[in-house]
Amino acid sequence: MLSFTVLKKNTRVVFFGDSITEAGVQPGGYISQMRDSLTTRKLGDQFDLVGAGVGGNKVYDLYLRLESDVLDQKPKIVVIYVGVNDVWHKQLFGTGTDPDKFKKFYDALISKMQRKKMAVILCTPACIGEKKGGVNPMDSDLDAYAQIIRDLAKEKNCAICDFRQAFKEYGASHNDDNLDKNILTTDGVHLNQKGNKLVAEMLLNRIETLSAN
Repeated sequence: MLSFTVLKKNTRVVFFGDSITEAGVQPGGYISQMRDSLTTRKLGDQFDLVGAGVGGNKVYDLYLRLESDVLDQKPKIVVIYVGVNDVWHKQLFGTGTDPDKFKKFYDALISKMQRKKMAVILCTPACIGEKKGGVNPMDSDLDAYAQIIRDLAKEKNCAICDFRQAFKEYGASHNDDNLDKNILTTDGVHLNQKGNKLVAEMLLNRIETLSAN
């Protein structure tokens, strides 16, 4: 169980991402689970959790709506959770985002937020298929993009939630039948109840730490 200290009232947190974040505000979603957890711990009035997810978004889309959906909201903390579509859309639509452009736009997002004195939490994309052993078709690309985010977290001194690693570890111990979905996702990408719980717990831990500083 997570432990909490007494925090300043109304710490605004914006969750900036794609359809995974868009669904996060729905009942059972990871943002809703965080709200419920905070309320249970009598900390609900100390946080303002704002979902800013749009289905299909890639890192460039986040850059285009940064001003209105993040900077104008004046949050203390921003959670960036993007990258799946930058990889997945290569296979689905022949689009996606090249690695160098992905890093450039991601870096620009962080810089603009940090100039506004916002704390930033970076999230690695979790999975496109849940089979073990690196056999999902997009695993190698997803690993590469996750590493870009890890490197940026170090370069820019950001907190990180490494969902890519966490989902791999969970699958290794829970996916005995080597299924490609229905372990932490509904379809290999979007979170089910257990996936939302894992994401909520990891993020809430990071948010609590940053808010206490």
